Amino acid sequence: MVQLQKEVKAAKFENIFQQALVNVIFTYHWSNQNVKEALSPFDITQQQYNVLRILRGQYPSPATVNLIKNRILDKMSDTSRIVDRLIQKGYVEKSVNNYDKRAVDIIISDKGLSLLKKMDKEIDFSSFIAPNITPEEAEQLNVLLDKMRG
Repeated sequence: MVQLQKEVKAAKFENIFQQALVNVIFTYHWSNQNVKEALSPFDITQQQYNVLRILRGQYPSPATVNLIKNRILDKMSDTSRIVDRLIQKGYVEKSVNNYDKRAVDIIISDKGLSLLKKMDKEIDFSSFIAPNITPEEAEQLNVLLDKMRG
């Protein structure tokens, strides 16, 4: 019996493509849980972490909510609410755009930059999979996942 079949307690799949899709979904949840546990000591969610990284990439230029929405990994996220929570925590600052008074500029604060710097030192996300696959296999996996999405 294949490892996936044991883990999801499935006797068999309709075909190899169904098995591959179930494997991708199962692996997504497994990796999601690992990331959640790694972020837990820092008291931020995966979506908040993603927004902070987007803002750090923009820094020192500000971003808009629309820019963040376009770049965030979880497209179902309520970006405005995530930004508001980050403002409450002091990781992000918001101001009125000088050119368009209807627009809002969002920029990562020094506290947000410090948090990410600390996280960069303490969390190695590659450690979740590096012990199990080679760099060549990781490269092949990336090619296959890109190909799967078309």
